[in-house]
Amino acid sequence: MTMISDTSGSTGDRGFLRGLEVQGSVIGALLMRELHTRYGRENIGYLWIFLEPMTLAAAVALLHVGSGSHGDTINPVAFSLLGYTIFLMFRGMISRAEGTLESNMPLLYHRRVTIFDMMFARALLEGASTLVTYVVLMGFIIIIGITTFPDRPLELVTGIILMFWFSFALSLIICAWTHDNRLVARLVHPATYLLMPLSGAFYQLVWIPEPYRTWLSYFPTTIIYELIRYGQFHAAKDTYVDVPYVIGCCLLLTYGGLVFIRATRRHIHLH
Repeated sequence: MTMISDTSGSTGDRGFLRGLEVQGSVIGALLMRELHTRYGRENIGYLWIFLEPMTLAAAVALLHVGSGSHGDTINPVAFSLLGYTIFLMFRGMISRAEGTLESNMPLLYHRRVTIFDMMFARALLEGASTLVTYVVLMGFIIIIGITTFPDRPLELVTGIILMFWFSFALSLIICAWTHDNRLVARLVHPATYLLMPLSGAFYQLVWIPEPYRTWLSYFPTTIIYELIRYGQFHAAKDTYVDVPYVIGCCLLLTYGGLVFIRATRRHIHLH
C-alpha cells in the first residue's frame, strides 16, 4: 500500500513563518533607518531617543514637588510622571504620523515595504522611548522613596499596551488623512497639545463632576489612564475602567486605518 503524506499544511506553515521573518527584517531595517535619520550618530546619537523624553517628563514631575497628595496616598510627582510619560507615546505617534509618507516615499519602490511597515517601525520607536523613560524615572523615584512599585503590574502593562494600540491605530488614519492635505497636516501638532488636558493624563474621572465625567468617559484615553493608574497605585480605583469598550474602539480604528492607508497607497504614483 502506498503511503501518501500530506505536506501542504506544513508547507503553508513554513511559508507563513518565512513571511513573518521577512516582514520582521523589513520593520527592523526601517527602525534602524528611522533612528539614524532622526538622531544621527554625532554627539550622544541614539541616546537622544531616551534623554529627550526623560528631560521633558522630569521637568513636568518637578513642577509637582511639594504639592499635596492626590486622594489618599497617590504622590503628585508619581501621578504626573506616569501621566506625562505615557502621553509622550500618544503624542509622538500622532504628531510624527503626518510626515511619514513624505520622508519615506522612495522606500515604496521596494515591493516588500508598505506604509504599514513604516508606521509600525515609528510606533515601535516611540513605544520603546516611552517605556524606557517610564522605567528609569519611575525607578528613580521608587529608589528615593517617593512612591512604591506598581501595585497591580498586569493591569499596568495592559493599559500601556492598549495606549500603544490606540495611538498606532489613530496614527494610521492621520497618516492617510494628511497625505496631500496641508490644512489637516498643520492642525495635527496643535491638536495633540489641546488633547493633553482632555486625555486623562493629569486627572482621575472621580474628580470630575457630572455631566462632564460621563462625556470624558467616552474618550478611550481617559479609560486607559484609569486602568494604568489602577495598575500603578494601590489607592486608585477601577470604577470607570471598561476594557472591552477600549478594545472595540481600537479594533474599529485599526480597521479604518488599514482601509485608509490602502486607499492612499493606490493614489501614490512613484516616478
